[in-house]
Amino acid sequence: MSSHALTPTRRPTGEILFALLFVSVGAAGLLTAGSIPIPPSETGIGPRAFPYIVCGILVLVGTGIVVQVLRGKVGQAEEGEDLDVTAKTDWIALAKLVGFVILHIFLIEPAGWPVAAAVLFSGAAWTLEAKPLWKAVLVSVAMALVLQYVFGGLLGVSLPPGPLLEGVPFLHG
Repeated sequence: MSSHALTPTRRPTGEILFALLFVSVGAAGLLTAGSIPIPPSETGIGPRAFPYIVCGILVLVGTGIVVQVLRGKVGQAEEGEDLDVTAKTDWIALAKLVGFVILHIFLIEPAGWPVAAAVLFSGAAWTLEAKPLWKAVLVSVAMALVLQYVFGGLLGVSLPPGPLLEGVPFLHG
């Protein structure tokens, strides 16, 4: 029997749920990408192409993982010296991370993308016990501003800068 085969005592529930999450996110993206407005002046590929490509890949990869897991092929646990393979999932940390993602979504419109992203990154650092936390918060703010500049300022992606950065023209998409 191969080392990737399932043992009778091991159920691949986590792997299947993870793969189904990929499929769900991809399917939701495929369903909603059609509602992205296309400017009348658009003559090239258009703003819907990238979401369709990424979401299609998510569906294909997720489906492939589900098929492989059901066929008995699962990844082997890493045998790193700093990894405790007997440790259980930290559901509280996972819930905190999900909570910060949800908070990020609700903060984007009223506070702006950079503030929402800084809160998300800082919350993830706090949840994952970054030490010292103040450095992680500074890096989070810097990352959020750099991402806003690159995507909003340089690439023209519509990321709302929010009331704190409204008057800074190079941060607008």
